[in-house]
Formats: sequence, structure tokens, C-alpha cells
Amino acid sequence: MDKVVTFDCYGTLIDFDLNRVVRATLKDRLRIDGVDEAEFLRDFRVMRFQAVLEPYRPYKEILAVSLEHAMRLHGLPYRTEDGSALVAAVPTFGPFPEVPAALARLKESYKIAIISNTDDDLISDNVERIGVYFDYVITAEQARAYKPSREAFEYALRVTGRTSDQVIHVAQGFEYDIIPTYGLGMRRFWVNRSGRRGSSAFMPYEEIPDMSRLPALLGL
Repeated sequence: MDKVVTFDCYGTLIDFDLNRVVRATLKDRLRIDGVDEAEFLRDFRVMRFQAVLEPYRPYKEILAVSLEHAMRLHGLPYRTEDGSALVAAVPTFGPFPEVPAALARLKESYKIAIISNTDDDLISDNVERIGVYFDYVITAEQARAYKPSREAFEYALRVTGRTSDQVIHVAQGFEYDIIPTYGLGMRRFWVNRSGRRGSSAFMPYEEIPDMSRLPALLGL
């Protein structure tokens, strides 16, 4: 059976700039005396990760609750519409510039799939904005599990009908994707757009700065 290339969506294919939305939503509240914006945004990111380790609930709820918890931690007044604004922004994000062409090239020889920590209705507009047909769009809502849980990846294997050695996984989330797929037998590419430091403990994986080089690395 042909190999399938699976992709994380947000941050890998889609320019998922939540920080921009948070800044625009909270505005002057981020400038309350004693609030460190960078620390607040880091805490919000960590709380989103912690939330996906808990029993499954919709991603819309995770976004809103994580934002509320981060704001309360930093003494910022939370409003229900803050979480709603964050959720509403998700479908508006489009792809990184090099993504559509790279995916179109890959489609010439591979099946392609998305494995994403999201809800079905949130991701549909993002996929449409990419403009390339995906053979599979697999969400946490379908799997009832979030990455980094192995359940999310096991579900994706069942849906695609592949074994791990027939999958090439491409993702920017080191903690969400690269760490949990260690030892599964997939060929893995880490899209390190931000220049983060990796870890030899979870090798082998191949590191690329964006998607533009991927087709050539896969023989196209």
C-alpha cells in the first residue's frame, strides 16, 4: 500500500497566530501594572497543553478555559466574549506561503492527511484556505483524544489503513507530535519554524525550517 504523509495542521500548515488574536482581544488589559505579556502568553500556551492531557472535551472549550485560567493567574479580568473571540478567529487563519505548492507537489505521489487537535467545524475553513485536497482530515473530535496521546495517532492509523512504517509524519509541535511518535516506526519531519532546540533523546527525526524542502526530501 502507498505511503501516506500526515501533517499537523496549526503551526505546520496553517499560520496559527493565537498571540496576535489574544493581544487584539485583551488590548489595554495586557498593560495592567505588573502583567508581563510574554510570561502571560507562555502560560496560556502551557495551559493549552495541560488541557489536552485531560479527558477529552471540545477544542472550543479548551481554548476558552485555558485563556480564562491564564488571565486569572495574571490578575486579568476575564469576559465570556474573550474566549468566544479566540474561537471565532481560528477558522480565519490561512496557510504559510510555501504550503499550498509543497502539498500540491506531494499529492503527485502520496496520499496526504491532517491529524489535528481541533473540532471538525473549526478546521474546515482552514483546510479550504489551503486549497489542496486532503485524502483524510482527522481531528481530535473524531478520535475523542488529543495529541500527544498515542490514542490520537492510533486512531489515525486505523482511519488511513496504514501501519506506522507506511506513514511519514510532518509537524511543528515537538511536544505534541515528535515526542509521542518516538519509537512508533514512522519517518518524521520536525518543521522548526521558530528555531527551537530539539532533543537527541527523540531521534531519529529530520529537521526542516519550513515546508518548501519537503517534496525534494521525499524524492519529488
